[in-house]
Amino acid sequence: MDISQMKEKLQTMLNPCRYTHSIGVMETAVHYAELFGADVEQARVAGLLHDCAKDIPWDEMPGMCDRLGVPLDAETRGQPALIHADLGAKLCALEFGVTDSAIADAIRYHTLGRAGMTLLEKIIYLADCTEPNRKSRPGLAKLRALCEEDLDAAMLEAILGTIRHVQERGKPLHSQTAEALRYFESLAGSPCQQ
Repeated sequence: MDISQMKEKLQTMLNPCRYTHSIGVMETAVHYAELFGADVEQARVAGLLHDCAKDIPWDEMPGMCDRLGVPLDAETRGQPALIHADLGAKLCALEFGVTDSAIADAIRYHTLGRAGMTLLEKIIYLADCTEPNRKSRPGLAKLRALCEEDLDAAMLEAILGTIRHVQERGKPLHSQTAEALRYFESLAGSPCQQ
């Protein structure tokens, strides 16, 4: 399936706003990939498909994951808004024929992040946060500027923003995001960071 076919299929799976967001993430991911020397086609596909499972009803996602063999930890299972990333990583293969594990991982980690993220994973996470259709919020301009210069510093800033958002909503912070925070904080404190 080529990118135009993927777009056509994705448009049938997402509401118009989410589809517009996905196009914005794809375009932003391509820009970051070009800027930082990542594989542009992987960034294009992962950016486009990152939310392919997002519009599946939340009450259907856990059972769908069980049927498809998508493992969910207890923290993720308890917060349906997080499930789409794991499910989307599986659906990119089943629905779109994308079997590249780097693309699947970029989709899988675009919501929670993780310690030791690859360049592609950081690009998709950050493109999701900064694409042009995102509503303006405190710190967005700073985050966009950081994304042009230093992806690790941008990741730290983005994760801190995510934590603030989670706290404001009174939700528990997923341990994977806490681990990602510690990882990017350690990079920021390293005297060898460039």
